[in-house]
Amino acid sequence: MIKVLLVDDQALVRTGFKMILNAQPDMTVVGEAGDGAEGVRLGLRLRPDVALMDVHMPGLDGVAATERLAAEVPEVRVLGLSTFDLDEYVVGMLRAGASGFLPKDITPEELVQGVRTVHSGESAVAPRLLTRLIGTYVRASPPYRGEAPPELGVLTDRERDVLVLIARGQSNGEIAERLGVAPSTVKNHVTNLFAKIGARDRAQAVITAYETGLVSARA
Repeated sequence: MIKVLLVDDQALVRTGFKMILNAQPDMTVVGEAGDGAEGVRLGLRLRPDVALMDVHMPGLDGVAATERLAAEVPEVRVLGLSTFDLDEYVVGMLRAGASGFLPKDITPEELVQGVRTVHSGESAVAPRLLTRLIGTYVRASPPYRGEAPPELGVLTDRERDVLVLIARGQSNGEIAERLGVAPSTVKNHVTNLFAKIGARDRAQAVITAYETGLVSARA
């Protein structure tokens, strides 16, 4: 069973999400919190697999709560939620350690799939939406000119190629086709480069690619 913690200051939202998730054969809501501070306390005590975290909450907001959870219980996968799908706080959530985010007007099926996706270790942010957000909100760095920044110096040339394609929104299958290699080879490259740059998932890898100047926002 995937154990889920709900962190949202709106009781009605929590109730709706709880009904949807508890109806799934592989999920159970183990706790609810009305603010970020309570969410952190419950995260430490309950050790859920996934925490659904609202971005905007009074007191300790979703960004700060996510940062604390990532530091203290890194095994918890945080899935951010926002009323607005283009929100500067979203990148803050990803940088703080969230595995992705979803807008609150998603369908029940999309919510369930998002929880399963982050639980499996992937990012629940649609690739093209992710790159649009990163390109809009992440601090721009000088373009990469061949001399690798410290964050990228540990990567092989092929791993850098894979990171560029991830940042451009391509899936592992698309990368494999582009590079002419097996999907399993791409998966190995992805695992290795994540470990080398300290990224938990594709979301944080994309942020690194933009912030180091390896890729830049395109109109």
